Amino acid sequence: MAYQIDRYNNTLLTSVEDGTIDQTTDLKFIGKNYAGYGEIQNENFLFLLESFSGANQPSRPLSGQVWHDSGSSKMKFYDGTQWRTMGGSEISATEPTGLAVGDFWWDTNNEQLYTKGASGFILIGPQTAGEGVTQMQSLSVQDSTNSARIVIAATIEDNIVSLISDSEFDINTTETAIRSQGYTRVKKGITLRNTGADGVTTSTDRYWGTASNADKLGGLSASSYLTTATPAFTSAIETPDEGILVGASQDLQFLVENGDEAVIQNVSGTSSILKIKTTDGAGTLTHVATFNSSGMMPAADNTFDIGSSTLAWRDIHAYSFVGEATKSTAMRVGTDFRTASVSASNNTVAVRDATGNIAANLFQGTATQARYADLAEKYTTAEKLPAGTAVAVCAHEDHEVAPASASDMCIGVVSTDPAYMMNSEADGQYIGLKGRLPVRVKGAVQKGNAVYAMDDGVSSTIKTSALVGVALETSSDEGEKLIECVLKV
Repeated sequence: MAYQIDRYNNTLLTSVEDGTIDQTTDLKFIGKNYAGYGEIQNENFLFLLESFSGANQPSRPLSGQVWHDSGSSKMKFYDGTQWRTMGGSEISATEPTGLAVGDFWWDTNNEQLYTKGASGFILIGPQTAGEGVTQMQSLSVQDSTNSARIVIAATIEDNIVSLISDSEFDINTTETAIRSQGYTRVKKGITLRNTGADGVTTSTDRYWGTASNADKLGGLSASSYLTTATPAFTSAIETPDEGILVGASQDLQFLVENGDEAVIQNVSGTSSILKIKTTDGAGTLTHVATFNSSGMMPAADNTFDIGSSTLAWRDIHAYSFVGEATKSTAMRVGTDFRTASVSASNNTVAVRDATGNIAANLFQGTATQARYADLAEKYTTAEKLPAGTAVAVCAHEDHEVAPASASDMCIGVVSTDPAYMMNSEADGQYIGLKGRLPVRVKGAVQKGNAVYAMDDGVSSTIKTSALVGVALETSSDEGEKLIECVLKV
């Protein structure tokens, strides 16, 4: 009589006939009176003892089964759907499914640890911040007396930007790792790297922000600087190329650019100006000119001159002159000077009239949009259609036209080189409405044949209700090709 093998929850797993072995699971179930069952039974015990240890997962698992993954040295259990890690964390490059709240996942792609929360995974660390260590670290550092000092190191990608200490000390010469990053003496408070005993940082590391006071500036004590209490200079001074700023709001700057170019500029506000003033013959201070972001302006309209009848500038170069010049009533064309005219007069310069039109007897040259033959207008499509596709109006709300079929009313063909492009600012493709242009045709065609939309925007000479046009060329090719046609839509 067959054995009925029930699971712990009293559901039937399998039946084992007499004298047989059942391999429904990774353990073998032995039927009644099976000869030589001892080896099988002992192997079953061994598999349980070693938890099916192997690099490959058991092939016939049951929910609750335990497996030792020797490839990753992890104990795992089967949850009825997939193998789960027991203790430690799930290890994968993508976010695992089915984890319970509080379970861990190690992201092998980004090398980060997550925990499962009620609404998703929560990053534990490390934060993504480039290569190396980026965090505030507690370090024990030996001072010059071989005593251990505790500091906090602000570290970015293994580079210590600053140290925080509760005391001042010299770092022991044996601390080569931290000394190589620019630290020899640590001050009480915050010490930037490459800061010497005098408190001056030799690298570009800085504190940024507003301080209420400072003991030194540039390594010099506050008493070394010129103040309002002692504003006078006792000797000539030399400034760097950055120059000096003048004014309560530091409006005016004198500086040197590019090594030897002297500059005077107004650097205050959003509409800064620079005025030029001088005294006239009576000693009256007169404002002559103003420099602003638009250029140089006279202080008063139609008042001041540039040069004079006895002292003139040699050449004045500009892209244009606005205003009337004594020798500019005509335009020079070759060796002649020609006047402007709104009419089609010989040997004159054409200009627009009051309506914006230009008159001329003949325009010679090529217009940029008049080289082709068809009249086209833009219509929206679901996707970019090939040139020569016959189209019809569609009922879809998201676009206006679609490839035409035999029962449609064709309105035009996707144009390649339209001569007239209507609604050029609209979305969509240019659809040729009138004229001659290439049409996608399948099957042989004779010049003069009528072509009709057949299927998916492709036409043929088979008559349907969707007339497209008349062929202007002959082809014996039975496949699809472009045939130039006169549109009859």
